[in-house]
Amino acid sequence: MTLKKIAALLAVAGITSPAFATNGMNLEGYGAVATAMGGASMAYDNGAGAMMNNPATLGLMGQGSAIGVALGFLGPDVKASFPAAGLSAQSGGDAYYMPALGYLMKSGKFTFGAGIYSQGGMGTEYGASSFLAAGTGDKVRSEVGVGRVIVPLAYNVNDSLTVGGSIDWVWATMDIKMAASTADFQALATNMSGGMGAAMAGLMGGGATHFRIDFSDNNDFMGKAVGTGFAGKLGLTYKINEALSLGATYHTETDLGDMETDTNGASFSAYNTGVAMGAPVRGKITIHNFQWPETYGVGMAYHATDKLMVAADFKRLNWSKVMKDFKMTYTTANLGTGTTESADFKINQNWADQDVFMLGVAYRLTDALTLRAGANMADNPIPNNRVHPLFPAIVEDHYTFGVGYMTSKTGGFDFSLTYAPEVSVTGTQATGTPGSGVGGNAGVNIKHSQLNWQVQYGQRF
Repeated sequence: MTLKKIAALLAVAGITSPAFATNGMNLEGYGAVATAMGGASMAYDNGAGAMMNNPATLGLMGQGSAIGVALGFLGPDVKASFPAAGLSAQSGGDAYYMPALGYLMKSGKFTFGAGIYSQGGMGTEYGASSFLAAGTGDKVRSEVGVGRVIVPLAYNVNDSLTVGGSIDWVWATMDIKMAASTADFQALATNMSGGMGAAMAGLMGGGATHFRIDFSDNNDFMGKAVGTGFAGKLGLTYKINEALSLGATYHTETDLGDMETDTNGASFSAYNTGVAMGAPVRGKITIHNFQWPETYGVGMAYHATDKLMVAADFKRLNWSKVMKDFKMTYTTANLGTGTTESADFKINQNWADQDVFMLGVAYRLTDALTLRAGANMADNPIPNNRVHPLFPAIVEDHYTFGVGYMTSKTGGFDFSLTYAPEVSVTGTQATGTPGSGVGGNAGVNIKHSQLNWQVQYGQRF
């Protein structure tokens, strides 16, 4: 069975689903405990969600086994507008659910287990009548999702030092339904085979005003294009004294293969002022070298009293290397030339690296009830001249709240709620020259806010 088929089976089972932009494409937190603490997670026991944070903290659990089951909800509110023309569009992509599952066992100095978690992503969906559809009569949308199957291991070197790591099998999926003006299409097309170039010249000579590229399905948990690969994490924690602990982690850049659709899983079409110029041409999309960034983080946890804990983390997401250019190739044997034709596209992105500061407080009100609150602060990594309504990963700050309730001595629920205030960005870029990879966004405004929650149940044996 191929790795892509395994990813599809996990999706059909509802194990995971795409998650959407908070810290760039990363979630603001992983696990309800850490998320309620602003995402801070480097230096204290935060349950099975630590597989996505600092795997060394898994070694802080007690002897025995533990299982965690979680459900997350992301509620983005995204609006795109072009004020100069009085046009606006509300994204219909406003509710996304993310199941997660983790199992851990500690035996002596070793802690090991497995888990399945959503990493992050981004996406929007605008109606067929919106200005972004450009009169083509079909909706425009994007959906990028990345998930991980994680196998972690932690080791208590001594009473103070714990080290850990994980091997992660990663899969990425993508849907895109996009309309572009002829000028933008020419700017994004970097190379074409002879037959494809002749076909495009004929369409433009025939008055084509817009082009569409579409690869999308109706699966809430999977995209039309799929790629798989591996990544890893390393981490450590060090207990300075009974009150203060430090932690650090390093996450490698992913090594994902190209995302691909089926042979006829994509379509290409042209329009003259809203009128289709022939039937869509079916073909295949290959997305080249899409990767999740190298990440590192450090943090501390301070137990001020037996009831009060304060945690603070810093995380660096190296987006600039992996989000410089978005490259894809369309290939088709359906142009009637007797051979396979192709077109290469590039969208210049130029994301900046992102620094994230996380602060959280937990107060144990009773033996059963713990209250949590936090903040997660970061800058928008996307330059104003590169932001796009289909990829609005511009959210910056988050304010988080949560509660933990033990239903028994060994099990209980945790809940987190996140509010991300609205961020507004207006594009500044005119359409570039043909083949430049620079599409135009001048005057297009994007507004994005979020209300998210997570709930999880943990049981120790």
